[in-house]
Amino acid sequence: MSPRLTLLAFFAIAPVFCLPGVARAQQPKSASRTPKQTAEKISNPLNDLLDEAQAAIDKKDFPAAVVALNKFIAEKPDVAYAHFQLAYAYTGLERWNDAKSEYQRTVALDPKMAEAHVNLGLLLVDRQPAEAVAPLRKAVELLPAQSRVRFLLGWALERSGDLQGAIEPYQAAERLEPRDYEAPFALGRTLLQLKRAPEAEKEFRKALALRGDSVPAQLGLANALFVQNKREAAEAFASYLKLQPQDRESRRQLARLWLEQKDYEKAIAELDRADEGATPPPDSLRLRADVFIAQQNWDAAVGVLQAALQQSPRDATLHAELGNTFMHKHDFPAAEKELRVALGLDEQLTGAWRDLGAVFYLAGNYPAALQVMDLLAKREAPPAGSWFIRATCYDKLGQRKEALEAYEKFLELDQDRNAD
Repeated sequence: MSPRLTLLAFFAIAPVFCLPGVARAQQPKSASRTPKQTAEKISNPLNDLLDEAQAAIDKKDFPAAVVALNKFIAEKPDVAYAHFQLAYAYTGLERWNDAKSEYQRTVALDPKMAEAHVNLGLLLVDRQPAEAVAPLRKAVELLPAQSRVRFLLGWALERSGDLQGAIEPYQAAERLEPRDYEAPFALGRTLLQLKRAPEAEKEFRKALALRGDSVPAQLGLANALFVQNKREAAEAFASYLKLQPQDRESRRQLARLWLEQKDYEKAIAELDRADEGATPPPDSLRLRADVFIAQQNWDAAVGVLQAALQQSPRDATLHAELGNTFMHKHDFPAAEKELRVALGLDEQLTGAWRDLGAVFYLAGNYPAALQVMDLLAKREAPPAGSWFIRATCYDKLGQRKEALEAYEKFLELDQDRNAD
């Protein structure tokens, strides 16, 4: 039987004869000499070893193939085809370093054997993607009309972190095979990582036109729309979740979008689905509280934030949010307690200091409110409204001179917008 080149099963790059688990390519016309021609020039016993190795590979008996091929190579060390087959057998045995060495030996002996460059690139792309780039570039040079080889080069560049470099091979693959779903999807993914969301959106739409049930492409489209703050993002996430209903995080993302669009009932319904059958994490509870706060449902918000704090008792921002919610309920003692806890955990929470000052003012504790405003004045320039509150505190305390000065400062900053 004539020897035939065996390709890794991930991609077929030429007309193939398919066996279970193996894609086997015809001999490349561009090679400096075809494997068949080489084999006809060697003695029959050695040719029998090649046939024996091929039969073993067909049965996935890779150890037997290795034995036969090493015997052949011991007699004929410069036959590229034998090293190619040995590399394939080592790959089947997951002896990656040996496979890499044999593919490198193959291309050194026959630089025009495109399949060897492709297989070497495939071998490296998951483990050493930067090293996969060179052999795949050579494969593109040898197989310029093959879209799959260009796609693989883009994939290697993307995986190695060269996102900008990945764009051209993905675009070329798309031009060569416009009906292939993989190229526009990969291009959309790369563009989204480069924060080129409008272009990514177009590519994801192309991918979905080719494969409407693609879960990753639908999620990619939803994320591209979300980054652009487009209202359609909510419907895109909803379409994605019909395909992938168990994705809890995407359900929470959809709930955030409904919250932004002030569709509070849909937001709560989506959170209910996200948390069904599981203990809601603090972030989910915080989001639920945000919905209740937007509805001014203070009691419900308090209950949810307290549940979140049972899971994360030292989360300063949760304590601050609970304190703010108590303030809106006019439960000033509870608000003060939570805000003090928050500031004890993180005294840099300027917003919590502002809320604490507001709590003191609303509760009629004007000296404490002034102390907080003094502290805030060291952190940031007091806005006009702060001077008005300060003036009111001095007024309540009977400090007329200080009150007048504060009112004058307020009017200066306010520029007579609230002269009354």
